[in-house]
Amino acid sequence: MIKRRRFLNVTASSLGGFSMAYLLGSCSQQSQENVVNNTSSLGIKAKVLRMGYQSAGDLVRNRQVLEKRLDPLGIKVEWLQFVQGPQLMEGMRAGKVDVGSVGETPPIFAQVAGSELVYVVGTQRTPTTGTSSVIAVPPESPLQKFEEIKGQEVYFQKGSASHYFILRALQSIGLTIKDIKIKSIPTIEARAAFLEGRIPVWMTGDPHYAIAQKMGRIRVLRDSVGLDSPGGYYIADRKFAEENTGLLKIIIEELHALDKWAESNRDEVKKLMITEQKLDEDVAARVMSRRTFAGRRGLSPALIAEQQRVADLFFQEGVIPKKININDALLSPDLYAAITPPEIMV
Repeated sequence: MIKRRRFLNVTASSLGGFSMAYLLGSCSQQSQENVVNNTSSLGIKAKVLRMGYQSAGDLVRNRQVLEKRLDPLGIKVEWLQFVQGPQLMEGMRAGKVDVGSVGETPPIFAQVAGSELVYVVGTQRTPTTGTSSVIAVPPESPLQKFEEIKGQEVYFQKGSASHYFILRALQSIGLTIKDIKIKSIPTIEARAAFLEGRIPVWMTGDPHYAIAQKMGRIRVLRDSVGLDSPGGYYIADRKFAEENTGLLKIIIEELHALDKWAESNRDEVKKLMITEQKLDEDVAARVMSRRTFAGRRGLSPALIAEQQRVADLFFQEGVIPKKININDALLSPDLYAAITPPEIMV
C-alpha cells in the first residue's frame, strides 16, 4: 500500500508538472495570439510605419515615442527625411511615405495634383504662434519695412507654408501675389546665398532664422503672427490610413502626450536639439524661446472649415488652378471620433 501510494504521488506530481508546463506554454502562445488579435481588431495591417519628417528635425523621431509604443506590436518604424513639406508630399504620392508632418499648404497643393491623402490630426495655435516664421532681408538691404516689398524677388519654396504666409502678408497691405517675383527654392538651399547677401528677400523659419541671427546676417520685415493659419498637420496616404486606423489612433495619442511632455520639459527638448540637430547651444536657446507646444487639434468641423478657407483663398488668388473640397481628403466623422482624444476635438 505504501509503495502504491508513493507511486501514485510521484505520478500525480509528474503529471502536475507536465500540466503546469503545458499551461504556461499555452498562456505564452495565447499571449502572443492576443497581441496579434488586438492588432487586428484595432485595424492595423502594417508591419512597417514609414514616417516622413523635414530637415528642420522632428521631436517625435528624436524621442522615439512611436518605437516604444509599436515595438511590442511587432511594427517597425522607418524615418525618411525631406527638405520641406512639398517634397514630403511628393514622397507620399510616390508611395515612399505613409504618414508625415507638414504645414497647412502642402496637402492643398498635393490634393490639387491628385494625391490620395487624408488629414490625420492638426495643431493647436496660440497668440504667439508664428514668431519663428519670418520674411527677412540682409542687414544692409535698402528695404526698411514690409510695405516696400512690391516688385522684389522673394525666395521661398512654392507650395510650402511660406506660400500661404506671403499671400496673407501681402493681402494685409493691399497687395497680391502678382506684386512680387517668386523664386522657388527650399529654405536650406537658400540659406548660404542669403547669408552672403545674394538674396534680396528670404522667407525662413527656425533653426535657419536663429542661425542667421547668431551671425548678425538677418533683419526681419515681419513674422506670421496674426495671419490666421490653421497650423500644421499630420497627413497620411489614404489607403494606408483606411487599413491602419488603429495605428493612426496610436500616433495621435503619442503626439498628444509628447506635446504635454515637451511643454513641461523644455530644457530636455533644447538638449535634444543640440545633440540631434547639431545646433549650437545659443542657437537652440533662440529656437526654444519662440517654440510653442500647444498640443494637437482634432479634425473637427471648425478646423476643417479653416483649412477650406485656405484652399479657397489659393484658388481665388489664382495660385491653384482648380477649387478643391477638403472633405475629399478626410476620413468619416465617426472614425475621427474613434481615433482622436475627445479633449482635442475642438
